[in-house]
Amino acid sequence: MTRMCLGALLFCSSLVAGCGDDAAADSGTDMAAEMITVDGAVDGAMDGPADDPDAPFEVVFDTSAGTFVVTIDPMRAPLGAARFRELVETGYYDGSKFFRVVPSFVVQFGLAADPATTATWVDREILDDPVVGSNTRGTLTFATRGPDTRTTQLFINLVDNAFLDAMGFSPLGQVTEGLENVDAINDEYRERPDQRRITNEGNAYLDADFPRLTTITTARIR
Repeated sequence: MTRMCLGALLFCSSLVAGCGDDAAADSGTDMAAEMITVDGAVDGAMDGPADDPDAPFEVVFDTSAGTFVVTIDPMRAPLGAARFRELVETGYYDGSKFFRVVPSFVVQFGLAADPATTATWVDREILDDPVVGSNTRGTLTFATRGPDTRTTQLFINLVDNAFLDAMGFSPLGQVTEGLENVDAINDEYRERPDQRRITNEGNAYLDADFPRLTTITTARIR
């Protein structure tokens, strides 16, 4: 197996470094843990002033499945919130896809439409935030390759996934509008898209092989 687990290999010793093309064969929480992985090959009113890192802000996602809003609370995860804001402000997520959708678990995104853009962030890891709150339905959380490896990939919890809390996954925000549109994100391809190929080829690969993936048209601070 060639996957990288999101925790520090907390589920079983058979989970080794790297992501691969093989489909997950495990079930339950073992399978769930493998779903939220980062490929080892790469890697308004609420909008507070830029000089106030503790001010909550809202990010509006316009997608092909509809619009939803995530409210980010830097007091919960200051390092993650600052990185997410930076990515949104640079337009990193515009045009990218929700490339992993696991029903009754998570939707995952964060590999850019243009592989050159993804490549610029490969070494820009940030430290972990302490877990404040829980991975409840609708919360937004960074995916990782292990401790202190967060870069650009995130997931939205489709259900309450409290077991992720003990693994160090720190939610930084909550979907506060349009959760029904998150539920409508296309799940037909499940975990079939290959992260290495997305990293290296971007949307050229996804559009050719998985043409009905839900697209993030824009992600912007309101």
